[in-house]
Amino acid sequence: MQNALGLMGDQALMVAIALTLGVAGITALFLALFWPRRWRMKYRMEIGFVILLVSLVFFADQRSTATFQAYETDLRNRGVSGQTVDPAARAAFDQQITVLAFQWGFAFTTEGGKISRNAVRVEPDQKVLFRILSNDVIHGFNIPVAGLTTEFDPGTDREVWIRAPTKPGKYLIQCVNYCGVGHAQMKAWLVVGDADADMA
Repeated sequence: MQNALGLMGDQALMVAIALTLGVAGITALFLALFWPRRWRMKYRMEIGFVILLVSLVFFADQRSTATFQAYETDLRNRGVSGQTVDPAARAAFDQQITVLAFQWGFAFTTEGGKISRNAVRVEPDQKVLFRILSNDVIHGFNIPVAGLTTEFDPGTDREVWIRAPTKPGKYLIQCVNYCGVGHAQMKAWLVVGDADADMA
């Protein structure tokens, strides 16, 4: 999974490659403008550059597909999430968590009053109830591994539930409603079991 709170792994690699190619392209442009006319790039270099770009496109597509499939892995399971909660059935949940969405992040509060920003820890296979609030604009709440997507308005609250994955790990939580310039970074972790995460 990609780091929900910053760049790492394949994402950082692609950014580094793009920056390197950008600097190399600008350098080549200045060389072509200011060096003597007799200097020209060899055809082998041009062909190599095209092969590099095509390879990068295939690499990015392959990694993107693998990440998407990892997020969708548990969607084949039935009964892992829901958007209706019977008030009488609240006692059946293993955890009840209040989620405050804001521009641009999430704050999670457990029943014991512990607050964490952009990460929430649950145990494998727990049935978890989320009470979701917004204090500014319309936000979305999406946990791809559980097949859960909902949106909610400021001043109202919504209750949704999931059954946590049985496999320990860090799973993406994201806002899926455009909520301003920082929307793309409005992501968090669902931390299952003993997976390491920054809970600050």
